[in-house]
Amino acid sequence: MEDFEKKAVLETLLFVAGEPASAASLAKAMEVQESEVRKLLEELIGEYRDRNGGILLVEVAEGYQLITNPDYSQWVKRFKNISQTNKLSQPALETLAIIAYKQPVTKLEVDQLRGVNSDGAVRSLLEKRFIKIVGKKESPGRPFLYGTTKEFLHYFGLKSLNELPPISDFLKEETA
Repeated sequence: MEDFEKKAVLETLLFVAGEPASAASLAKAMEVQESEVRKLLEELIGEYRDRNGGILLVEVAEGYQLITNPDYSQWVKRFKNISQTNKLSQPALETLAIIAYKQPVTKLEVDQLRGVNSDGAVRSLLEKRFIKIVGKKESPGRPFLYGTTKEFLHYFGLKSLNELPPISDFLKEETA
């Protein structure tokens, strides 16, 4: 199979996946080496970027996914009549930030950092699958420990937690 055909197959698989697909799973489906799939994916990423069209190929949440170009989001919103209520609330964002930077962390620790009860925010983030229970703390009562999920990475367009901005960036803003 020629490279252009392999790229077409990759596009097809990514289109039907609907969520990030790993290079390993794509290679297995195509019965080719993962290194070859990675090379072709990088070429496709460049081709989509250079074309500057309505679709992009991105590496996100330990996989690859076709997404709509954010430059044209207003048209998608208009077409789908998407409301802005899908945004995270301020308490949910605060809670998610604490969990992302301090994980694994208990709800009590989140509450102490925020200075308020975080029950509703934690429940909302669990429902949206941005956080999950990753274990229990070895302390009295054995409270749940929370951490972020692949959905969190996907929603924020991150490959890994290493792409989070350093917390020191936020501390500088507070003192300025």
